[in-house]
Amino acid sequence: MARKTSSVLEDIAGITASLPWWVGVVLAAIAFPALHWAAAIDLVAPKDLPGLGGYTTRVMLKTLAEIGQYVLPIVFLSGSAVSAYRRIARVRVFKRVVSADEARMIRDMTWREFEMFVGEVFRRKGFRVRETGGYGADGGVDLELSAGSDRYLVQCKRWRANRVDAPTVRELYGVMAATGASGGFVVTSGEFTQEATAFAEGRNIELIGLPQLIGLLRDVRPE
Repeated sequence: MARKTSSVLEDIAGITASLPWWVGVVLAAIAFPALHWAAAIDLVAPKDLPGLGGYTTRVMLKTLAEIGQYVLPIVFLSGSAVSAYRRIARVRVFKRVVSADEARMIRDMTWREFEMFVGEVFRRKGFRVRETGGYGADGGVDLELSAGSDRYLVQCKRWRANRVDAPTVRELYGVMAATGASGGFVVTSGEFTQEATAFAEGRNIELIGLPQLIGLLRDVRPE
């Protein structure tokens, strides 16, 4: 039971970390007084057996509120701190690239830095950016972009030698179709094969290689 509760709290912290940092602060500010109020409610024991079931449920909820009034705000604030850290890290990576040789800096990034950098570029293009948790050198869909009611999926490939091939683009297209995404982007520090380019045509998937990525960077970077 404790392990399941821990997993739920970790999920809440993870979801909060994927949101803007201030959302976690607001949720923590709402959670404490609401749960504190619920924990302070006086319960009256029933005088007959039929009311025992409902009373037991209320006792359990009161107990959860007593614990949650302290635990849940901490979880929200922890997620908020992670979100703020990621935001700072994305900006730091972005500034490091714009102050040096862009192509070399992009090629020398780790896969995690590359994802953060791409996310910051899209954010400066006006998208709302959410990291989807593709934590690995090839973690599938890495970013989710929102613009109004439209949602776009982004797959990042920090490859120096290999070229992104058609199966990678086909994989993203399958996820787009399954989730109802409006479109998608495959972003790489290298280039694409002709087969990948041909598959993307007419499918609302934009392929962004290193030259196109540098072009986007120059459009959004501060003067």
